Amino acid sequence: MPAANATRTMTGGEAMAEMLRLHETGPMFGMGGFQLLPFYDACRRLGLKHYLINDERCGAFAADAYARVTNRPGVADGTLGPGATNLATGMAEAFNAGMPMICITGDTNREFSWKNMTQEARQLEVLKPLAKEIIRIEVMKRIPEAFRRAFAVANSGRPGPVVIDVPEDIAHGSFDFDVTDFWVDPGTLKAQARRTRPDADGITAAAALLSRAERPLILAGGGVHISEAYGALLDLAEAEGIPVAHTMSGKGAIACTHPLSAGLFGRYDRIANAMIAESDCLLVVGCKLGEIATKRFSLFNAGTPLIHLDVSAEEIGRTTRADVALVGDARCGLADLRAALDGGAARRKTWAGSVPGRMDAWRESAREKLEATERPINIGRLMGELNRVLPADAVLVADGGFAGHWGGLLFDTKQAGRGFVADRGFASIGYGVPGGIGAQLGVGAGRRVVSMTGDGGFNMSLGDLETARRVGAPIVVCVFNNAASGYVKALQHAVYGPGAYQSSDLVEMDYAAIANAMGCKGIRVEDPEQLADALRAGLANTATPTVLDIIVTRDPARMLPAADNRTLKVEKGDRPV
Repeated sequence: MPAANATRTMTGGEAMAEMLRLHETGPMFGMGGFQLLPFYDACRRLGLKHYLINDERCGAFAADAYARVTNRPGVADGTLGPGATNLATGMAEAFNAGMPMICITGDTNREFSWKNMTQEARQLEVLKPLAKEIIRIEVMKRIPEAFRRAFAVANSGRPGPVVIDVPEDIAHGSFDFDVTDFWVDPGTLKAQARRTRPDADGITAAAALLSRAERPLILAGGGVHISEAYGALLDLAEAEGIPVAHTMSGKGAIACTHPLSAGLFGRYDRIANAMIAESDCLLVVGCKLGEIATKRFSLFNAGTPLIHLDVSAEEIGRTTRADVALVGDARCGLADLRAALDGGAARRKTWAGSVPGRMDAWRESAREKLEATERPINIGRLMGELNRVLPADAVLVADGGFAGHWGGLLFDTKQAGRGFVADRGFASIGYGVPGGIGAQLGVGAGRRVVSMTGDGGFNMSLGDLETARRVGAPIVVCVFNNAASGYVKALQHAVYGPGAYQSSDLVEMDYAAIANAMGCKGIRVEDPEQLADALRAGLANTATPTVLDIIVTRDPARMLPAADNRTLKVEKGDRPV
């Protein structure tokens, strides 16, 4: 232990880096500027992993994906002005999805603030709605306290981003710090920190509803991943004979290949929506029940009892009536429910046992897509090959737009865990490449990461293919090359009819050639029979990132995973796809 009253002279930037070291921070992503130079220099001297990103938005996306696969806060930084405001979109993703993140922003020297300083903006007013908390450091000696607070807030309750705003004179100035101030709370290093249990009366009421139910169904959201509630969920489902459906964010709550997995529910589904209609009790776990999961709030039968377990009390009843509200951590709540029930699997054998047969019938209906031989390539065929080729511990990252929809519906996780990462909090496109970087650095070199993105999303983040190469993240990027902003074009087709397209076409690019020119491996795939070999070649290449430039259907009537727009008619204002 340091001696009482021992001091250590440090710059503010050094103190910041030291606190991140003590919090066992993983890779950080940012683009430097003058305000944060002492912090960058301290990261260098301490050996912290800080990586230059080519766009701060992508840095926040990478930090978000890192958080998803580790439950540890991703860290991104931005310098004064555009650096800080460029973080906004990635922060919104993390905020809406409940991902822990620490965003460090440089700010003006306080002596000259609001005197037309270069790049000065009301950046904290921009970021405030997108953060759980804004912490502006006004007193240098409180830097250690500020960082402890940031990690506690980011990881507790419903996780989310916290902004630490650092004026230039704080980062560059020096102070004699009390060395005893440099400590961390090990309980706040990752989510879920500060676990809470639902109240006992609520558990009793929920158990009573479930015990009477003949056809209960669990609806699992992304909160299962944040809580790492996999064991508790599986124990309850198997002991009680309750099938489990999931949201896009909740995919992997149990393995998609488990006989109790009912797959995706909501706007896109396999068998789950029909089972929701048949169910006589729904248990919702770690899910906000938003527009996609509820088919724009139309999915549930008002007469079906619903139990909602969520760490955020304010989410319960926000979109859907709940008969029993259980406020607390998903893992604790599921364990308490399991203890309060006596095991109903035997009497629900027919209900639970119907799932594999239903799923087999669905797979047969999806065979046309999963095994499609058409050219240009049907994206469903890519999903079928990914299911066959990817190792069980691989991670599939899906960009916004229909990459997430195709993956959410057709990709199978083979084990419980965050094997599918989709930016469903904000559903911004451009996530595929930086999300792949963050996920790869999070899971480590021993596991493979594949990203899916459209050509529009790839165009947004193409520069960070260089980042992936530089930081040693040998991701495999599957680019859906349809020379269009495909989801928008498909929607225009559905709403306005054939040929009524506006600002949704792109010039077709040779992304394989671009990847090769950037020192990566590029493979152009035009024949569906080449997909499996191309994927295997990408997975075998661990020296550089690999880009699979996949020429997919140009027909906007065939771009969506669960609808054929050749016959679908959509009224203006409706959105069933």
